[in-house]
Amino acid sequence: MSDHVTVIAEAGVNHNGSVETALELVAAAAEAGADIVKFQTFKAEALAAASAPKAVYQARETGAAQSQLDMLRALELPEAHHHEIAAACAAAGIEFLSTAFDTESLKFLVGEMGIRRIKIPSGELTNAPLVLEAARSGLPMILSTGMATLGDVEAALGVVAFGMVGGNEAPGREAFEAAYASTQGRDALRDKVTVLHCTTDYPTPPEAVNMRAMATMGRAFGVKTGYSDHTAALAVPVLAVGQGATLIEKHFTLDRAMPGPDHKASLEPDDLGTMIAMIREASAALGSPMKAPGDAERKNIIVARKSLVAAQAIAAGDIFTEANLTVKRPGDGRTPMDYWAVVGTRATRAYGPDEAVE
Repeated sequence: MSDHVTVIAEAGVNHNGSVETALELVAAAAEAGADIVKFQTFKAEALAAASAPKAVYQARETGAAQSQLDMLRALELPEAHHHEIAAACAAAGIEFLSTAFDTESLKFLVGEMGIRRIKIPSGELTNAPLVLEAARSGLPMILSTGMATLGDVEAALGVVAFGMVGGNEAPGREAFEAAYASTQGRDALRDKVTVLHCTTDYPTPPEAVNMRAMATMGRAFGVKTGYSDHTAALAVPVLAVGQGATLIEKHFTLDRAMPGPDHKASLEPDDLGTMIAMIREASAALGSPMKAPGDAERKNIIVARKSLVAAQAIAAGDIFTEANLTVKRPGDGRTPMDYWAVVGTRATRAYGPDEAVE
């Protein structure tokens, strides 16, 4: 039996500031078979300065006239709505998760909302104070690595190791590096951290995915790996499962035609359900690394394989030759791998045509 691949349905800000839409997204994620539905929690003023420009894809989808700060203000979820959404998740049997983009929001999610794990988005990977606060919670952590080098990821894992290991030493680069190098730190990373390969472009063209980098991080850091997908495709997350991903994250929306920055790079509910079904099939198909007949195959061995049989009547004492010895189904007799060992020897008894040779 293969390991379960965790699927996060990323609602993000696709609620457009409406709690009613957020609740519909919860229901859609649960119906599609996702394990977790994830939103975003932030204070717009803590996230972006008034001068912060929009990303190219944000300007394309929401217009350049509105500032990033004003866009974010319209997409904030009030704290009261978080409780309503979490209650809907509990009723639907799906885990509630939200990504914090500032320390105050992180403390709210951990302390008041009781989230079970923490997701660090790609843009916050180098935000050491936020990463450290998250690590000190002791919760399992998911780190997305869009835009990052291996060095960036290692530095972030050093902060995480330091936060998880504890101690009285003051935080700083040397302390982070020491924690990362320690046995205790590496054990904590192995047990509690999943690193997600990601390409920060919306939507991501398949040729920009570079899926092989996911395995590179797994080898380099000895942690569980997964994939956060921003392509418009269903097949790329399934490919990630085949490459060893233990977690898949995918944006989804109720309607790709809705206004907002992320809708066009998201799946609609039917496609989300199809993708998750494909992931489940891919995960089941991975199976065991051992090459041996499985239970489903054993019943077919006798039918499909062949045995050594007499090609014609053979008397006791006759010499087996290429003329009187052949190979036919079923495969319940002597293996044809012994063909050359039998040719040239004498029959110890008589055989009729098609009779299995001992």
